[in-house]
Amino acid sequence: MSPTTFPAGPEQGHVTFLGAGPGDPGLLTLRAVEALAHADVLVAEHEVLDVVRTHARQGVSEVHTDADPSDPGTGAPQLKVVDGASTTSGVPAVRDAAHLVMEAARGGRRVVRAVTGDPGLDTYAAEEMLACAAAGVPFEVVPGIANAVGVPAYAGVPLRDAEGADVRFVDARTASDRCWTEVGASDGTVVVSTTLDSVAAAAGELVSAGRKPDTPMTVTIAGTTTRQRTWSATLGTVAQTLKQAKVLPSPDGGRPVIAVVGERSASARRDQLSWFESKPLFGWKVLVPRTKEQAASLSDQLRSYGAVPSEVPTIAVEPPRTPQQMERAVKGLVTGRYEWIAFTSVNAVKAVREKFEEYGLDARAFAGIKVAAVGEQTAKALIAFGVKPDLVPSGEQSAAGLLEDWPPYDPVFDPIDRVFLPRADIATETLVAGLIELGWEVDDVTAYRTVRASPPPATTREAIKGGGFDAVLFTSSSTVRNLVGIAGKPHNVTVIACIGPATAKTAEEHGLRVDVMAPEPSVHKLAEALADFGLRRRASALEAGDPVTRPSERRPGARRRRSST
Repeated sequence: MSPTTFPAGPEQGHVTFLGAGPGDPGLLTLRAVEALAHADVLVAEHEVLDVVRTHARQGVSEVHTDADPSDPGTGAPQLKVVDGASTTSGVPAVRDAAHLVMEAARGGRRVVRAVTGDPGLDTYAAEEMLACAAAGVPFEVVPGIANAVGVPAYAGVPLRDAEGADVRFVDARTASDRCWTEVGASDGTVVVSTTLDSVAAAAGELVSAGRKPDTPMTVTIAGTTTRQRTWSATLGTVAQTLKQAKVLPSPDGGRPVIAVVGERSASARRDQLSWFESKPLFGWKVLVPRTKEQAASLSDQLRSYGAVPSEVPTIAVEPPRTPQQMERAVKGLVTGRYEWIAFTSVNAVKAVREKFEEYGLDARAFAGIKVAAVGEQTAKALIAFGVKPDLVPSGEQSAAGLLEDWPPYDPVFDPIDRVFLPRADIATETLVAGLIELGWEVDDVTAYRTVRASPPPATTREAIKGGGFDAVLFTSSSTVRNLVGIAGKPHNVTVIACIGPATAKTAEEHGLRVDVMAPEPSVHKLAEALADFGLRRRASALEAGDPVTRPSERRPGARRRRSST
């Protein structure tokens, strides 16, 4: 029996102390994901809750921790109860972590107590484990990647090499004079957990204890996330480096950082090993103006390049005003009215599938019918439905590309001369005209309507117009028109990327300068093209000896008109 599926009794539950890692959700272990899927209650700090909640089952109760604002001296975790099924009104009661964990477990529920990094290195997790042991509440521990190990790995700072130097871990908040003396006398690597405004003090402790002021040092904030930043300095210059970088003094000075001290953190070595912060779109805020269902795979691809995608729906999909035409066509599929059905979008697949489910049909209704699909995502949507397309354009993924490969009607080989074409209400007539020219009869059916989505929140609109986004991806002419209509024109520092010539032309007509265009009309090729643009931009900055910045960090004094070239 798996420990994470420990049976909870009617009065006695089970607690899983779970390490959520340094911040990257991809660093959760398989055991952690399994435990979260069985949890009745999540207990976590607010930032950890965002990492683990996506793997929890629907309806799980959530509890997030915050330091008690009335008692800044203890720093002990306090808990605010948040019911996942409702909104919290007013300020919830604050209670200590151990009490709430025990209370939830005694109620017969499975509790996951998630902590940043690894439970074995958490200051308070051991006390909560002892409380469970004393009360006879079964518990288990799911290790996680410790911040002090994971963050240097993402910063490109190796802690050991073939020479096998010692590695010491120090928590500056609790380190004693004896601890500083011991690590100061050592020549090994020291990993210091501290805060941004305390880094210089920790460096001073090491120098006082015997470390040389010119010992290399790296400081990483928001490690393993796309907000990560790393500075290279020495023990003697770290205060000046952070001041020159304008990160100190700062109201965010209390944010945690991981500092690595030793020869292995030399900047020359980190330049070669900084794999994470050197991703082509690292830290770029990229606007993805599509429907939420369509944006998911594109956003995942952008994250793989280090970007921070922001999905802003510009198009809402609604059923046709008069569904009778669609209903007759779907019934015609079953009665053998059609030789072909052609899908030109994921939304068309979804519309037909919903009608099938309404009538109690499944993919078997496509037996004997040839199926065509435009685009990789459309084909994948059909395969997920249980239908393998017979025809996908071999060249350009468009209506024109489909017509290039579509066979002409042949009365000898084609017993039926009719094609069912479910599509949007605003689709062009290119495909219909081309099929008729090839000798086919076409039932051109409105399967869904595309309407302009509601405007995004005011903060998003301000970011679009004010240059808060580094890039925006336009996947159709309608996304250009709708985004400008509901949110305004993107700022001139924002990189504009378009899926093809028609979309680029629409963008230029709206006064936007097109910086990137996909080599072929595919959302994934568009993301690749943007990543190539970011890579070239980064290489040019490094070659010129300039700092690598994001487009949103280079703000000209005045807005200039975009050219149409």
